[in-house]
Amino acid sequence: MDFGLSEEQEMLRTSARDFLQKECPKKLVKQLDESDEGYSPELWRKMAELGWMGLPFPEKYGGGGGSFLDLVVLLEAMGYNIVPGPFFSTVVLGGMTIMAAGNEEQKKGLLSEIANGKRVLSLALTEASAKYDAASIKTTAAARDGKYVINGTKLFVHDANVADYLLCVAKTKARGKPENGVTIFLVDSKTPGIKLTLLKTLARDKQCEVVFENVAVPKENIVGGLNRGWQIMQDVLQKAVVAKCAEMVGGAQAALDMAVAYAKERVQFNRPIGSFQAIQHYCANMVSDVDGSRFVTYKAAWKVSEGLPAAMDVAIAKAWTGAAFSRVTLLAHQIFGAVGFTMDHDLHLYYRRAKAGEIIFGDGAFQRAIVAQELGL
Repeated sequence: MDFGLSEEQEMLRTSARDFLQKECPKKLVKQLDESDEGYSPELWRKMAELGWMGLPFPEKYGGGGGSFLDLVVLLEAMGYNIVPGPFFSTVVLGGMTIMAAGNEEQKKGLLSEIANGKRVLSLALTEASAKYDAASIKTTAAARDGKYVINGTKLFVHDANVADYLLCVAKTKARGKPENGVTIFLVDSKTPGIKLTLLKTLARDKQCEVVFENVAVPKENIVGGLNRGWQIMQDVLQKAVVAKCAEMVGGAQAALDMAVAYAKERVQFNRPIGSFQAIQHYCANMVSDVDGSRFVTYKAAWKVSEGLPAAMDVAIAKAWTGAAFSRVTLLAHQIFGAVGFTMDHDLHLYYRRAKAGEIIFGDGAFQRAIVAQELGL
């Protein structure tokens, strides 16, 4: 079996790492973590010029015509270097939704603007329960005078503070199965009635509470059809889970590389600490976690990219990779000792993202329940 990347994918990964190492140093990451915007417009422009924003979209919409697997390769490189900003929200959550279900006008208008870096999108999905199921959608959208009026509160909405458009998932039918009464609306973030509050998070990522109060949206802004939103969300969330796993694989690899390099150079008791069995076993466990995470992630990514049934593979990838990233960063902290816990050190950037990544799109328990369901249990 060949698990290698294509020549084009290897070039993409190498060029992405080289670019980010130069253009997105950890000093900039820390500055953006503490800012309200959370991203650099200059870096965003340069990434767009490289074609990253449009990588998975067809050329006729201004994209690069790449596959979902190509995007996964790029996201691993972005996770390795840590790229703050709305790339995931815009390209994965926003762009993939428009690509999967948008009409031709929406695709032509939005995907080209995403590809050239002119538009930032965000997905307003989760609410107070923080669950990823249709029954948890309490925000409503009611038809009124040829429009839909949205009322409700969305929580943990990534990058809504800088988004031009929000994809709001709302309940449009009160009776029947929740899965058959959900609709996605494309909402201009400047529409009257929208109130944004930036939340403080462990990962320093920019998550918002978004309150919709009598927000009127034209019926033409429905994405994917009335009451058909949840089926679309299931497809998009599957891609989002794999994409997040790719980011975490990159982050885990970076933590491993940092720890191994330190174990070779740090001398204690007149010998490198990497010569001690305890440290060797730490590193061996980290390698096992990183390689295992990469395997299950790319297996799931390949299936998703090929349009094959992948529910179990995606759930396995998230359950394993989420926990593995946390284990790897914790072991790296053990190897670095006290210096790794200082705010000046880069390792804490990865640890905080590992803990956040472990729960987004469903934690290990949520994913294992999916695996059990796929087994017929």
